[in-house]
Amino acid sequence: MEIQLWREILDPYTLAVDELVVKFNHIISEYRQVGVYSPIEQVTGRVKTISSILEKAQKKNIDLKNFEEKIDDIAGIRIICQFVEDIYKVVDIIKRRSDMRIKTEKDYINNMKRSGYRSYHVTVYYRVETLKGTKEIQVEIQIRTLAMNFWATIEHSLQYKYKQNMPEHIRERLSAAADAILMLDQEMSLVRDEIMDAQNSFKVKANIVADILTNIQNLYKVANKAEVIKIQDDFFRIYQMGNQEELEQFSKQLDIISERYHAQSLR
Repeated sequence: MEIQLWREILDPYTLAVDELVVKFNHIISEYRQVGVYSPIEQVTGRVKTISSILEKAQKKNIDLKNFEEKIDDIAGIRIICQFVEDIYKVVDIIKRRSDMRIKTEKDYINNMKRSGYRSYHVTVYYRVETLKGTKEIQVEIQIRTLAMNFWATIEHSLQYKYKQNMPEHIRERLSAAADAILMLDQEMSLVRDEIMDAQNSFKVKANIVADILTNIQNLYKVANKAEVIKIQDDFFRIYQMGNQEELEQFSKQLDIISERYHAQSLR
C-alpha cells in the first residue's frame, strides 16, 4: 500500500482524536467553571503509526484489507484520573454521551492482567465529517489513575525493548511494582476526601487572589495612585498571613471600592 494512501486512510483517525481530546478537555473546564471537582485530570490522544499497525496486523494475522475493522485501537484516547473511583465516573460520562456508541468494555482494574496491568478500556464508535462524507471511527479510550499510567508506561517501554522476551528478574520487579501501585491507589482512595478538600481550598484561594489582582490592576487606571498602592500593600500583608477568611473579606471590600470607581467593568 502506498504511503500517500495510508495517510488518507489515517487522516479521519487524526480528526477523531483531535475532536475527542477537545471534548474531554471541555468536560474538565465545565466542572471547574462551576467549582466542582472533575473526575478527569488529564487527556491525551494518539493515532497508531503505520509501523505499529503493520506490526499488530502481522502479530494478529490480520489481512491488511480488513485492518480498519479488525484493529480497534488505531485511534486512542487516554484519560488520567486521580482516584480509582473517578474511573467509573468517567465510564458513566462516556455511556451518557450521544456522540459515542460503545462497542466493548474491558475492566482490567477489577480483573487485573497477569502482568500487573490495570486500566479500564472502552472502545467506542465515533463519527467524523470529512470532505468525502461521514466516517465512523473506532476509538479505544483507556481510563486509568496517575499511578496506573506510570506503571503501564514503564511496562510498555520494557515490552518494546525485549520484544515479549522480558527477563524473568525484570518481570518479577514489574510485578512487585504493580502490587505497590495497587496499594498506593488504595491508600489514596482512603484519604480521597481530605485530598479533594485541600485541592478545592487551593482553587478557591487562587480564584480570590485572581479577582483581587484584577481589581487592583483596574484601579490603577482610574483611582488615586497612592490609594491603590496602599490597597496593594494591604493585600500583600494579608496574603502573607495566609488567612483565607481575611483574604475573602478583603476581596469583598475591594469589590465595593471597585464598584465605586466602576473599575470592575474594565475587566
